[in-house]
Amino acid sequence: MGEFGEIGEIGELGDLGIKEEKKLRKRILAVDDTVIVLTRIADTLRKDYEVVTVNSGIRALKYLNQEKPDLSLLDIQMATKDGIETLREIRAMKDRSDIPVIMLTGMEDKTSVLESAKLGICDYILKPFSSEDLLERIRKVLEPDKKQSFEEFCKEMGRK
Repeated sequence: MGEFGEIGEIGELGDLGIKEEKKLRKRILAVDDTVIVLTRIADTLRKDYEVVTVNSGIRALKYLNQEKPDLSLLDIQMATKDGIETLREIRAMKDRSDIPVIMLTGMEDKTSVLESAKLGICDYILKPFSSEDLLERIRKVLEPDKKQSFEEFCKEMGRK
């Protein structure tokens, strides 16, 4: 069992095996209380990114007290501490409030998504999601030329 959850750190390099390469890769923290979702995220992203998975908001905050990922994928509906409450605490953390966050949700709940938007999320993804959609949305956030502004996101939310 990993330090931060049952799934723990995945962050594999596959066949590369070069420690320096790991440092160059962007790190993504995936937070979801469903092991199947975490496994799917890790399988989808590990070729291009270092992936750390945790299965609760509490474990995510514990991890963030020690490390700063380049992006966080955060499930809205989780037991004990939901994604919105976790996001509020992330935004209040010194040197962590600027971490880009993409919310994951299993339902189209505009209220939760808009509440998340007010806390500065970059995007949201409905579950189940396709691997291609997940990668595309992450690239939009991590690659500046494809980044969507917060204002554009809010305009898009108003249209749906």
